[in-house]
Amino acid sequence: MEESLKQKEELKTEGIRLKEPKTSRGKRIFVVFLTIIIISAFFGFWAGVFSVNIFYGNLKGFLEKLNMQLPESKIVSPYFPQTSQEDAVIKAVNEYSPAVVSIIITKDMPVMEQYWQEFGPFGLKVPGSRQKGTEKKEVGGGTGFIISSDGMILTNKHVAEYSEADYTVLTNDGKKYPAKVLALDPVQDLAIIKIEGSNFPIVKLGDSDNIQIGQTVVAIGNALGEFRNTVSVGVISGLGRTITASGGGMEETLEDVIQTDAAINPGNSGGPLLNLRGEVIGVNTAMADAQSIGFTIPINKAKRAIEQVKSKGKITYPFLGVRYILITDEIKEENNLAVNYGAWVKKSDQGEAAVDPGSAAEKAGIKENDIILEFNNEKITFENSLAKIIQKYNPGDKVTLKILRTGQEKTIEVTLGERS
Repeated sequence: MEESLKQKEELKTEGIRLKEPKTSRGKRIFVVFLTIIIISAFFGFWAGVFSVNIFYGNLKGFLEKLNMQLPESKIVSPYFPQTSQEDAVIKAVNEYSPAVVSIIITKDMPVMEQYWQEFGPFGLKVPGSRQKGTEKKEVGGGTGFIISSDGMILTNKHVAEYSEADYTVLTNDGKKYPAKVLALDPVQDLAIIKIEGSNFPIVKLGDSDNIQIGQTVVAIGNALGEFRNTVSVGVISGLGRTITASGGGMEETLEDVIQTDAAINPGNSGGPLLNLRGEVIGVNTAMADAQSIGFTIPINKAKRAIEQVKSKGKITYPFLGVRYILITDEIKEENNLAVNYGAWVKKSDQGEAAVDPGSAAEKAGIKENDIILEFNNEKITFENSLAKIIQKYNPGDKVTLKILRTGQEKTIEVTLGERS
């Protein structure tokens, strides 16, 4: 044994290492390898965290520049209005849009077919066309809103004046109802139609006499005849406008209408204009060729029509029976008149009589070239026209007119006729 130990020491001194057993060497390699993995994982983890923080910070800064935010968690919280105005708009739309309806107009239209017919003595054939029955086709549409729980709907006259047409009302919940036209307003672009049923949701009518320029409004309608209950928001941008609306070969002058920049598109006709309390203050009726200009009939004018239909089954207006020109400073100077206000009774450019035969005006003795200065003590001006004043009265009412004839003022009494 001593001899073998001595041999080992000699081998060491000669720089020769003896091989260790294989099991011992394997353990050592495993320990080193495991240590490397642990150290790499440790530094890799913190390097990853550092990189994620840098990425998150850069992304957050980028999104903040775009006024966006990263989600704080995977749980999406409900949206809450950010301003009181936004809250009012959402509340008004949610509460009253169920009472806004789409109106679809269909009509029996001829179906034409092409065929060949003989022409001339040589058996030549030429194309021709002939009717082969009829088919229902959609010819128009618009919007309306329910004003009574039994199904009365207010809309525009130009929506409801198709002759021999069928009307279908599509409610907000997708139900369809056949509708009939109850009355057309002879003066305003208003009409009332009706569907059969009960407990329909209704709108709340407001007061259009107290609205102000700059007031926020909400329009709801069947935009482009396709997108039901489309909502647009704007302000009242003008009051007391007079416009000439045309369409379908007809032309109509509307006085004292509301101007708004809330979008009113084709198909919106007859829809409501709401204030932020959800009250209807107007009936949307027309749009201008310019952008962001639409017009609405004040709801107070419609209230009269609604009450007449409920009580009489029709809409009537008082009728005086004169054609006239409203006098301004310019007209006074151009025509050497004595006053710069009033309604100057004149025949039309087409030669129509200044005073209608058999009318209330003729019976009261009004003549061409008379100037009506006052109507029941109310001064007639360009802003306060005769047409605007007379709408406050009913057929059969007795009124007093102050007129100017050949430089002399006269007072006459008139019993108003009926325009229906």
